[in-house]
Amino acid sequence: MTRPAKLKLTMAPQRRFEAFNVAARITEAGDLLRRYQRVLFISPHTTAGYLDRSLAMRMHNRYDLLSQFFRAFRALFPEGAAYSHDQMDLRTELTDAQKIIEPRNGDSHLTFIGARMRNCVEHRTNPSAPVYFIDLDGTTEAFRRERKTTILGFDRERPVARVSLSIPVSKHPIDSINLADPRLGMLESVDDLLRRLGVEHARVDLIVDSAERNVGLTVNEYETLLIQNDLVDVLKDPLRFARIKGRNMIGDPLSIPAKTLSYAQYDGVRILNSMMEALGIDQSSLERLVAKMLSLPARCFFRSRRVSFLATCDEDQSASQLVRGPYQSPILVQWQSAEKQARNIDVTINELI
Repeated sequence: MTRPAKLKLTMAPQRRFEAFNVAARITEAGDLLRRYQRVLFISPHTTAGYLDRSLAMRMHNRYDLLSQFFRAFRALFPEGAAYSHDQMDLRTELTDAQKIIEPRNGDSHLTFIGARMRNCVEHRTNPSAPVYFIDLDGTTEAFRRERKTTILGFDRERPVARVSLSIPVSKHPIDSINLADPRLGMLESVDDLLRRLGVEHARVDLIVDSAERNVGLTVNEYETLLIQNDLVDVLKDPLRFARIKGRNMIGDPLSIPAKTLSYAQYDGVRILNSMMEALGIDQSSLERLVAKMLSLPARCFFRSRRVSFLATCDEDQSASQLVRGPYQSPILVQWQSAEKQARNIDVTINELI
């Protein structure tokens, strides 16, 4: 049996938004896509990564539909809007020198979260099918980024462990928890379990317990202004930043069918319409989504209940550990209070062989 193999790629974006066909680059670099049945794609970034596989397949991995989908999010979260994350005078964790070059990219972080982008996705191998690495923040006024991705080829996976953890949350209706916080000890417990299992390569899934409601998971930078201000504002009102920026305001909302827009803004529906066209969803489904978004914005915006990480053993390590980028944290977000001030998260470990 062929052992799993890793390939690392580096990309140099030429513009702020860019989509790289990683599958084509893998083929240029070797035969990994032909030797293995499955591939895990991993990004260490918080404003660049992979689209959720189900969404990518919904759009047939077509570049034009992916671009249309993300144009809608760029309208929803326009560059340069009033994001707390981008107010450098409030960023007490940064030095004066860092504030000069720190990208003002609150829009990119919110798009990553809202578009259900992933740091880790799995695909069955198909050398002729594109897989896009999406960069939302490739260049800034100060510098041009260098992006990296790791690809792991393997043939099958085997469940080796599953544990359930209780995560304390506050009484606040909208709350966010950094699951990488050492005070929780959650990721440290996962690394300890990996050491005891002795697996060389694994995919670690964090999954919201099926009984939990009004809660989701994402992977991003746990920066206080971003998570506790900007994200909270979006959960309360998904159109907030589009309205504040004013770039997309269009008059004559009365021209839109009353059954869809009797209480909605035209811009919001236009943005949603663009997303639905990219996803191939019909008009009646669009109307239902509009109603959901206006009545339960958080539930519509924040639909991810699982995040994944690669666990592997590098040359300088004696045991496998979770692979995370320097700013990546799994984040639990709730938009209604938990009855017992705790949320249950299932951790599953699947050995990749």
